[in-house]
Amino acid sequence: MATPATPVVFVHGLWLPADSWGAWVALFREAGYAPIAPGWPGDSSTIAETRSHPERVAGYGIDDIVDHYAETIRGLGRKPILIGHSFGGLVVQRLLGQDLAAAAVAIDPAPPKGIRYLPPSALRVASVALRNPANRKGAVSLTAKQFRYGFGNVVSEAESTELYERWAVPSPGRPLFEAALANLAPHSPAKVNTANATRGPLLITAGGKDHTVPTAISKQTAKLYRKSPAVTDLKEFPDRGHSLALDSGWREVADTALAWLENHSL
Repeated sequence: MATPATPVVFVHGLWLPADSWGAWVALFREAGYAPIAPGWPGDSSTIAETRSHPERVAGYGIDDIVDHYAETIRGLGRKPILIGHSFGGLVVQRLLGQDLAAAAVAIDPAPPKGIRYLPPSALRVASVALRNPANRKGAVSLTAKQFRYGFGNVVSEAESTELYERWAVPSPGRPLFEAALANLAPHSPAKVNTANATRGPLLITAGGKDHTVPTAISKQTAKLYRKSPAVTDLKEFPDRGHSLALDSGWREVADTALAWLENHSL
């Protein structure tokens, strides 16, 4: 009998829908994997519906999202490869640290507990939610201008606008509050088991011009794993911003992930 294809689970971040992984899903299927891209809890079945009903995503936090994907993983029958972007990158690290995955790729991941320095640009993006305490229980949307700064600062204005109109959706504000307060909370949901010695390999990426998750955050995140003998690799894309997984240059990042997986026989 043929060996079942290795499952790959894609995890989106804030302000993007699961459908934004479409090109990746097709590419990984062609490469012989069995990819899926489930949404976060509360996500509607279509982008239009999610935009029309932001209250459905409101209130969910990091633990809710991690538990949601953990349930999906347990139904797969074998440990998958996880690929997450932004807050999705933090989620896949949580799941990898819990030994629920064979490996993980964290694309410009949101900062876990233990990151001490947040560059001004990251604080500016996070302030979209943090400046209003009511957003902790609500849903937050980006304007085209905010999307341009946080995601599309490296691509042309026309491409940033196209990406915004095609993909931008409201997201829960709670994860941003949880990440902001992570170092003050002993049991923060942003805490990752970075000391796990038996977990699968982890690749962390850094966009050199990323405003939302600047390179300094990705490098600090990689250093948190220094006490673990498990594989932790860091790959920097010097000229890329936070839209690197969905803009016109997405293939470079996807091919890098595929090559890394092949290098580790995954």
